[in-house]
Parts: sequence; C-alpha cells; structure tokens
Amino acid sequence: MYVILVYDIGEKRVGKMLKLCRAYLNWIQNSVFEGEITEAKLKELVARAKKIMKQEDDSLIIFKSRDQRWLDKQVVGKERMKVDNFL
Repeated sequence: MYVILVYDIGEKRVGKMLKLCRAYLNWIQNSVFEGEITEAKLKELVARAKKIMKQEDDSLIIFKSRDQRWLDKQVVGKERMKVDNFL
C-alpha cells in the first residue's frame, strides 16, 4: 500500500520520531513522509511510534491508498525531498 504519514509531536520527541519514520518511509518535508509499505511494516511503525508519543499531546495521521497512481500529488513551490521511483 502507499501511505502519506504526518505527525505533530512535542519538540523533545521530534528527533526520535523523525528517525523512526525515515526507517520506513521517504521523508519529503518536515513532519511529512510518503512511500510504499506493507500492512505488517505499517503496524510495526505505528506500534513503535506509540512508544515515542505522548498520546494526550501528540498526533500521527496516516493517509492510505492501494497504490501511488491513485493519488494525484501537486507540489507548489520548492519540493523539499524529491522521491524518485526506481524500477
């Protein structure tokens, strides 16, 4: 599946969350990640993220699609981290 993940997390925990998300997805802008991931890996990522988060203060939002081609993406301005698909 293809996901877009965004988080809003306390400043003290941002570094840990950034490192975690980069291990699974492509970092595209500040707290935004995207990429292909299996359901099992996504569950693993969420479980690990919950250990970092303070659930009463922080949030993690995941948008899911079956495939990237079903997502129409438009970048206005500078694209921070270009994601190239290699075959």
